[in-house]
Amino acid sequence: MKRERILVAMSGGVDSAAAAALLVEEGHEVVGATLKLWCYGGAEASPRSCCSLRDIEDAKASAAALGIRHYVLDEEADFDREVVQPFVDSYLAGETPNPCVRCNTHLKFGGLIDRARRMGFDAVATGHYARVTLDADGPRLRRGLDTAKDQAYVLWGIGRDDLAFSRFPVGDYDKEEIRGLAERAGLNVAQKIESQDICFVQGESYADFVESRAAGAEQTRPGPIVDAAGRRIGTHRGVIHYTVGQRRGLGIAGDHAFYVVRVDSQTNTVVVGSKAELLSREIEVREINWVSCLPPSGPIRADVKIRYRAVPAPATITPRAGTTAGIHFDDSQRAPAPGQSAVFYDGDVVLGGGVIEPTMVAPGPVPVATESAPDAS
Repeated sequence: MKRERILVAMSGGVDSAAAAALLVEEGHEVVGATLKLWCYGGAEASPRSCCSLRDIEDAKASAAALGIRHYVLDEEADFDREVVQPFVDSYLAGETPNPCVRCNTHLKFGGLIDRARRMGFDAVATGHYARVTLDADGPRLRRGLDTAKDQAYVLWGIGRDDLAFSRFPVGDYDKEEIRGLAERAGLNVAQKIESQDICFVQGESYADFVESRAAGAEQTRPGPIVDAAGRRIGTHRGVIHYTVGQRRGLGIAGDHAFYVVRVDSQTNTVVVGSKAELLSREIEVREINWVSCLPPSGPIRADVKIRYRAVPAPATITPRAGTTAGIHFDDSQRAPAPGQSAVFYDGDVVLGGGVIEPTMVAPGPVPVATESAPDAS
């Protein structure tokens, strides 16, 4: 194996520390780097968050245990511009965004890889449970072997050139094997709890965070809840508090359960309907990136996953102008939420992905309220 000079993005967790340990064991020249993305001020970060000062200290300790250099890179301004503000804007647009995808695309790979190239590194490595193979047609992003931990879904935004520069050492292992490896390497993060929360939202709901950044915006104010016929049947407390598929917290009653089937930020309206009205066979996607292949010239067949825990479903993807496409599923899918990622698979290969558009996720146009009704309690 060729000895490489590799910059490892160390988050302070066990996976990225184990990735560094595996590369050291293979004989590579390894340097650790932790991105300082968010300042918590005097608040204590959640144990399940990432990117806190405690995590930076854990990353430094892991690097010291492995005998490698470690640097902290201040990326707060870029993180706010590329991840936090788009998260807020997406909620204000009636969407349900996935900020981890943008963070991976713009900072942990795009920005860090640009810096690594300038510094003379041969590759950047992370602790994601994914794999890269080099085929005759170029690099391919593949799912991690541990299906319970596979993270290839959130990596669809990586550019093809950046994918060729990326390494995922833990992708060939399962989680328990990685914890065992970390124990043997003497890393104090071997049994550290996993990060699961959005790092910049602490001690509050996502909607509360958005409201703190966009106080007074129309989307934070009460407005009508209407049914598919346009009849007002309740009042919401601001569209930023609602997402497609939501059932709880609507404050309305009827002869069947109500679900959010559309959030219209332009009219500050929440549209509700039955469970059947959540089903859709057609979605539109934007910001498409083909990570493992060239953009297709016409319709292609693939399995498409519309949320992290969803099962990929057979579909036809029809490219449109620019980086948009229409997706037609063989079978109806439940509650494709605007702002979430639709990711395209060929077996265990991630072909690419895009962001689900607000259009065509519920039958019919957004109705206009035609009559008032008292709120149900």
